[in-house]
Amino acid sequence: MGIRKKTNKNPPVLSHEFVIQNHADIVSCVAMVFLLGLMFEVTSKFAVLFITVQYNVTISTNGPEETAVNHFHHGIKDLATTFFYMLVAIIMHAIIQEYVLDKINRKKHFSKTKHSKFNESGQLSAFYLFSFGWGTSILLSENLLSNPVSLWEGYPHTLMPFQMKFYFICQLGYWLHALPELYFQKTKKEDIPRQLVYISLYLVHIAGAYILNLNRLGLVLLVLHYFIELLFHVSRLIYFSNEHRQTGFTIWAVLFVLGRLLTLSLSVLTVGFGLATAENQGFDLAAGNFNVIFVRITVLAAICLTQAFMMWKFINFQLRRWREHAQAQTLKKKQVPAKSKSKKDKANGVNGVNSHGADSPRARKEKSS
Repeated sequence: MGIRKKTNKNPPVLSHEFVIQNHADIVSCVAMVFLLGLMFEVTSKFAVLFITVQYNVTISTNGPEETAVNHFHHGIKDLATTFFYMLVAIIMHAIIQEYVLDKINRKKHFSKTKHSKFNESGQLSAFYLFSFGWGTSILLSENLLSNPVSLWEGYPHTLMPFQMKFYFICQLGYWLHALPELYFQKTKKEDIPRQLVYISLYLVHIAGAYILNLNRLGLVLLVLHYFIELLFHVSRLIYFSNEHRQTGFTIWAVLFVLGRLLTLSLSVLTVGFGLATAENQGFDLAAGNFNVIFVRITVLAAICLTQAFMMWKFINFQLRRWREHAQAQTLKKKQVPAKSKSKKDKANGVNGVNSHGADSPRARKEKSS
């Protein structure tokens, strides 16, 4: 993310600089239009599509007391809801940037490189922490951790509780908001390809799990991944405050490798074995059933390629760190002998003055003679 320079000059209205400086206010006004639409009967039906979760299905449970439980499935109207919460994500991004990160930056006086990385880690740490906590609460409430068989049992999982569907809507909205943020934050041209790659990976995998009704597996993998990424960005924030504190990176490196192995294991177990042996085989778009060998192979290939790509980036990152550390140690070793040699020469010079200088016994004797 780039550095936004605040100036006292008022840029022309609707110019690039005007939009960048006031994008949070502009987006807030757009979001308020949808909220105000709820107040009028004519526009309320249209505004509800953007603000509330769609495709509600009420199911009555059998028991002593019959209760109604609301579930939701996905559909084309979710695009409108995702768009609205993308606007909310842009507003929240600006609030965190202005009222938290910018204040810390002014106190720390980071360099341009650290300033950009600090903003990135600060934003992502807040998002990962919120998503990890929210996702964990859903996993516990749905008993997905205590019953791993439920990841594939009863597929297709077309019906979701409100919290799970809203979680996926917010995830898609957040990663979609990262695209216009590249413009709003004046991201450097050399950083844009890297940003686009990981934003696209998030969108493809989250949308794929949501559309293919693999929401339970997707939720578990997201929570696992977010925890590891949260540890990395928190460690980087700590490193910026004190460069000697690097223990967090070591813990993250171990968990990163374990996370990749666990992701592959859960994916193969759910898609490769669980769905492959399920009774409900076949392709039925209306029923939301995508349990055919082509889809299973495509899903597993996408997950395996992504994990391989992440491991490749991780290995390159570690090798670069080790090279930098080795170069720093080599420079220290070269500086130590140079300093010791200069001290030795200085000591020899002092001894020479004492042995042959004007105040030495030998000099006084030669002077008297």
